[in-house]
Amino acid sequence: MSESYHNSNLHHQRQIINEEAMTELGAALAKWIKLGTIVYLAGDLGAGKTTLVRGFLRAFGHHGAVKSPTFTVVEPYSLDNNMFYNYNKLEVNLKLKSDNELLTDFIKVYHFDLYRLEDPEELEYIGIRDYLDGQAIALIEWPEKGEGVLPGADLIIKIVHQNKGREIELLPQSENGSLIVSRLIANTEN
Repeated sequence: MSESYHNSNLHHQRQIINEEAMTELGAALAKWIKLGTIVYLAGDLGAGKTTLVRGFLRAFGHHGAVKSPTFTVVEPYSLDNNMFYNYNKLEVNLKLKSDNELLTDFIKVYHFDLYRLEDPEELEYIGIRDYLDGQAIALIEWPEKGEGVLPGADLIIKIVHQNKGREIELLPQSENGSLIVSRLIANTEN
């Protein structure tokens, strides 16, 4: 993944000292994300990418296991739409189709791990376009393995090992990504 992806002056760095703090970052991210968002998770093996995803999913009430989809490539999750829109105030008007009729009972979140991909074209075989149709949230580990096939990210989260913790860098790649990062920064400073 090259630095050419980063096209915004707004970025945010923070130190993560333990697994609990990484889970909290995932939960904080969940507060500001909206449907159709694509997040790239960059970092070495064991950096904490899946831990961040676990915090994200738990923020929406997911209680089951959250494992890295290293062998399956993608792990789908259905989350309660009501909880999503109560938790995420950004898109509250999309919740209703008309007169209190819910658009859908569940939202979809796809957790991808592209580590074992030999060729980005393999994503076409799994139907990547169907997954990334703008109707779900995608959290993608090892996105560089899908370069050329994956659509651009709204947000890149780089995780780097440091002595006893991690350094996190949030790099927005779209207006949506900038909004997410600005709200994360505002909530951190308050």
